[in-house]
Amino acid sequence: MSNSHLHDLLNTSSRDKWKRIGTEKRSGVLVPLFYVYSRSTVGVGDFDDLKHLIDWCEKTGNSILQLLPMNEGGTIFCPYDSMSSFAIEPAHISLEALPESRNKPVRDMMANIRREYPAGSGFIDYGVRREKEKVLWKIYGDSNGPRSREFTRFIDDNEYWIEDFAVYKALRNYHDGEPWYEWEERYRKRDYLEIKKFRADREKEILFHMWVQYQAYKQFKDAKAYAASKKIFLKGDLPILVSRDSADVWAHTEFFKLDMAAGAPPDMYCAKGQRWGMPTYNWEAKSADGYRYLKAKLKYAENFYDILRVDHVVGLFRIWSIPYNDPKENEGLHGSFDPWDEGLWERNGRERLSIILDNTSMLLCAEDLGMIPQACPTVLREYGIPGNEVQRWVKDWNVRHDFLGPEEYRAAAVAMLSTHDTTNWAAWWENEAGTVDEELFKRKCGERWIDYSAVKDKLFGPDRSGRGRLRWLEDIDSSDKLASILGKNRDEIMDFVDMYENTFKEKEKLWRLLKLRGSMREKCDAEILRAALKLTLDSRAVFSIQLIVDMLGFAGILKGDPYQYRINTPGTVSDKNWSLTAPLSLEEMLSHRSVRDIRALVNASGR
Repeated sequence: MSNSHLHDLLNTSSRDKWKRIGTEKRSGVLVPLFYVYSRSTVGVGDFDDLKHLIDWCEKTGNSILQLLPMNEGGTIFCPYDSMSSFAIEPAHISLEALPESRNKPVRDMMANIRREYPAGSGFIDYGVRREKEKVLWKIYGDSNGPRSREFTRFIDDNEYWIEDFAVYKALRNYHDGEPWYEWEERYRKRDYLEIKKFRADREKEILFHMWVQYQAYKQFKDAKAYAASKKIFLKGDLPILVSRDSADVWAHTEFFKLDMAAGAPPDMYCAKGQRWGMPTYNWEAKSADGYRYLKAKLKYAENFYDILRVDHVVGLFRIWSIPYNDPKENEGLHGSFDPWDEGLWERNGRERLSIILDNTSMLLCAEDLGMIPQACPTVLREYGIPGNEVQRWVKDWNVRHDFLGPEEYRAAAVAMLSTHDTTNWAAWWENEAGTVDEELFKRKCGERWIDYSAVKDKLFGPDRSGRGRLRWLEDIDSSDKLASILGKNRDEIMDFVDMYENTFKEKEKLWRLLKLRGSMREKCDAEILRAALKLTLDSRAVFSIQLIVDMLGFAGILKGDPYQYRINTPGTVSDKNWSLTAPLSLEEMLSHRSVRDIRALVNASGR
């Protein structure tokens, strides 16, 4: 960064955090821990694997390792729909690292898990969570319920959440996995005497859930110390919301609007918007409690992270709120912003971000994607909080309708090719660049009484359309021609014009910016992906953090259709979401020739 931009960051509300991290331009990688595995992995990536991953970062010249939320997942294992804002996912505990794993009965159980749930088989079968928990129960039971001084201190230090969480887990088991809002009234409404009796009856089980969290805490902290020894910063993720069926909501129903479900409004990438399902916050109740809930979450996260990604930061300003009883097939169509008064948005964002800044030592980064009101980037810039610059969306959308050059990126930003919710870059290039969402286009036709079936083949080429995306015919070379085919005046269809101007010949525009030679190629290859990576690394953004799938794609490790290598498809529930695993073990990644190539690319950028 230039000296002036360095000076700017050190004169923001985040100055102390920038002084600690430093304002050097850095590169990093985003890796879901479930994605990786080693020879010692038992079913799913664990905290010992995290150390191997830190070694890989060091060898490739990446000084930031970003993780997805590590909170204990619910039934669909979505990290952003967790059953606690505090508790760590027990599946990531390294059984090998526990001293008791040397005992033969425990080793036999671990060997069975490795046979039944082999790591690196393409996608994780999360039945492995149940089997790993059985091993932890075995270790816990053989020790007669350990209560060391350190364990007792852990419970005391985390009294705000740990017992509520452990009781919730025990009650959930007692009710055969049913969500808390379907429990019998005495437990659903937390009758004091009934809960006290339940705690006494289930003391051993409740203590077990605390002990499991203690093991996760120790191993995660140990991994963070290892990262520090290698000069690698760990970047965590603070989901803005928590599952409706969570310990947080059960214990603090007053903090949540249970008659509403959070989501995102319709846009050109998601025609119906999105319905996430988590309840929105009652911020007034949180404020009246002195924001203790938010402060406790930040305090616990500091044990594990140097940098924190604030998920869906615009939700701190206003959030898309959908009536809970609205049919789910409508997704986000019938939502509205809460609060509806735009005059309150900036005040909300300032107040809530200030609370976060004042109560953590972690450097904040913000996920500021989607429909963003002007108040959001204004406050982020003033507070010295980097936002996201995803290459496919870093454009002048209003005048040039073209991609911004690397020198035009925001300096206080995290530059990236893809996110965990998008296709990887190669899949975007081959399937989505230069296209519009078919469902959105069809819906907009219906709103204007335009016969979609009559205009589709006149506007879009079937040979390059697919996967719900429509690619423009090359002879649709002006918005006037678009208007003529739609049978409308240009002024009547400005939303169509906007879609057209920002997607027509999109691939050719990026090809020129990437300074690639020859005619534009439809299929992605190593040369194209290298150029795309180089652009983000060479950008003004202080951080450049790439999804591991994009880095392995550049390395030539991923084979076949890149579309199959997706972490998550928003708005869908599938066993392919949040379960993708790498094609190579961590040992193979560490010795792969691509380590040298990635390091050379990073070093050449000066990061």
